[in-house]
Amino acid sequence: MWMILFLMLPLLGLAYVGWHVWTLVPLSRLFRSVLIGVGVLSFMLMFLNFGRVIDQMPLSLARLSYDVGNSSIFVLLYLVILFLVLDLGRLLHVVPAAWLRQNLYVTMAIALGLFAVFLLGNIHYINKVRVEQQLTTGKPLSRPLRLVMASDLHLGYHNPRHELARWVDMINGEQPDVILIAGDIIDMSMRPLLEERMAEEFRRLEAPVYACLGNHEYFTGEPLAQQFYRDAGIHLLRDSCVLTHEGLLIVGRDDRSNPHRKALRRLLQNSGYDTSGHYTIVLDHQPYHLEQAEQAGADFQFSGHTHRGQVWPISWITDRVYECSFGSWQRGQTHYYISSGLGIWGGKFRIGTQSEYIVATLLPQD
Repeated sequence: MWMILFLMLPLLGLAYVGWHVWTLVPLSRLFRSVLIGVGVLSFMLMFLNFGRVIDQMPLSLARLSYDVGNSSIFVLLYLVILFLVLDLGRLLHVVPAAWLRQNLYVTMAIALGLFAVFLLGNIHYINKVRVEQQLTTGKPLSRPLRLVMASDLHLGYHNPRHELARWVDMINGEQPDVILIAGDIIDMSMRPLLEERMAEEFRRLEAPVYACLGNHEYFTGEPLAQQFYRDAGIHLLRDSCVLTHEGLLIVGRDDRSNPHRKALRRLLQNSGYDTSGHYTIVLDHQPYHLEQAEQAGADFQFSGHTHRGQVWPISWITDRVYECSFGSWQRGQTHYYISSGLGIWGGKFRIGTQSEYIVATLLPQD
């Protein structure tokens, strides 16, 4: 039922926007037909992307298909919102009906407005936000530690190796003691990661990297994803724990895509480590059931997955779906940070949200 609804709503939106474009644009029937046809074709490319047909295309053509197809859903969303507002204004007699029929000025205003919004959204995505956090603990800690945390890199056709290289340089510039990644390193296909040998970039990181799986690693194929983690020198924690040289107890949960993953409390109880004697960090890609980390006695949980919707107004939806869809949170003595992600899925736009990485300083209490 949900899948049918997921497919039907965009198709209804496409028909709604197509009808408005046909009545609004003051050009010949041929030009309007071509314009609507290009829009429909761009949207249909998204299904080729989901169907992994682009894995058979030349890499440059696959990237174009991904960028155009997966960006079209955001353009469609904003056109639907805009035309709904104009139609509501027309019904309330605030917007003249003539504005929506064969009107060059309204056509140009919409085109220029959308171009400006998505250009600024792309610039905002490219410029990563550095988020500072300060954490304190009464548990044994020999010295202050610097943790760099990121989630949702979504490396693939739209986030290629040169982009990853920039992120690696950015993280190394923070001189971290430990690097934590909360899943979705891979977008949907291993092909661009392998052809561009992206694992080599991860090996340039100058601190140990610990990560958990995300749902997109399951889309990719979990065995292939695990092999990439190994090739990249990333310590994958899949329902497992590690005690670092710095005395941190890092717990990586398998993604909830696996219905048989271990319960967090049982995972810690069977780890052989005492959470009361070590600062305990949980990596869990999807931020559901935050109370579990609190009940298990964890000090901190780092998650991602939500992207905070990537663009407004989807951020309003994620803010209501999750207990916390973005930013710092606290339950009892357990602190949380839910990241909106360093990378992104689909179109490379951030509108009302941010692409970020977190630099946390862990300090012993006086």
